[in-house]
Amino acid sequence: MASDANSRVLSSFLDYLRIEKGLAPLTTSAYATDIRQFSGFLEKYKRTLLTAKRTDVRDFLQQLFSHQVDGRSVGRKLSALRHLYRYLLLDKKIEYDPTLDIESPRQWKVLPKALARDEMESTLAAPLRRHNGAAQNTKHAAALGIRDRAMLEVFYAGALRVSEMVNAKLEDLKLDAGYMLVRGKGDKERVVPLGRSAQHALGEYLKLARPELAAEKQSGSPISVSVINSPLLFIARGGRKLTRQRVWQMVRTASETSGRTASPHMLRHSCATHMVENGADLRTVQTILGHADISTTQVYTHLALDRLRTVYQKHHPRAKAR
Repeated sequence: MASDANSRVLSSFLDYLRIEKGLAPLTTSAYATDIRQFSGFLEKYKRTLLTAKRTDVRDFLQQLFSHQVDGRSVGRKLSALRHLYRYLLLDKKIEYDPTLDIESPRQWKVLPKALARDEMESTLAAPLRRHNGAAQNTKHAAALGIRDRAMLEVFYAGALRVSEMVNAKLEDLKLDAGYMLVRGKGDKERVVPLGRSAQHALGEYLKLARPELAAEKQSGSPISVSVINSPLLFIARGGRKLTRQRVWQMVRTASETSGRTASPHMLRHSCATHMVENGADLRTVQTILGHADISTTQVYTHLALDRLRTVYQKHHPRAKAR
């Protein structure tokens, strides 16, 4: 059956991604989801991943667009298929790559959504404002406000992904030097600079909030507490690890004060967008974002060109209107 054949191909490919490429579980899972969707499309026409043709790939992408799937998602699915068929070609399981010469959807190059600077400021201030205004401002509530503010500052300062935030370790933070080590996709390390606002927020968190969150009451005693020695930088109550869902919820709640509903990824894009608007070159932004290829960072190119045009119009003597 076509479904059995597709399952075997997918299983082999995922093993290759995990073992030989060393990709993170979340990345591997994303590949699996996209390829399963394509194999389901093929099975309607009694074809398999090994017998797919270029017209099948084109029809699949066209169907996604007809179902109002955004261009970036379509581009990601095409990228997953490219990796699959490159692997099958190298493994000599196919003789022809059906994704060859299929251009990435033009919509994929749309600039990711970002918060405006005033919206970003409102989002950063939200946790402390919310917890300070709470009817019962307990020590624990205050600690949560300080922690959430520090996390938002780090998201915006270093353009971190959610997985990078929840897995950041205390030993990775070099607060006095003003940077932290971040382990990104494929377990690749990069150095992320921290501005003064992020350094100050982290200093307050480490001094005032983290010890409070790391303390856990002993059962049977309202007074006795133990301190959980977690290696993680950001922790939940009792020193537990934060979940990705909790971080998403925190960012969403904080951003609502600005009139927008943001995600952690929007904070990442806000960092890159505001840097380019202020004149940062794309290579620097690429390094901070942890993109392996500059082409991924080039979605921000038009921002750089807009700034270039503005500076040119202002300073070149022949560009000014007579």
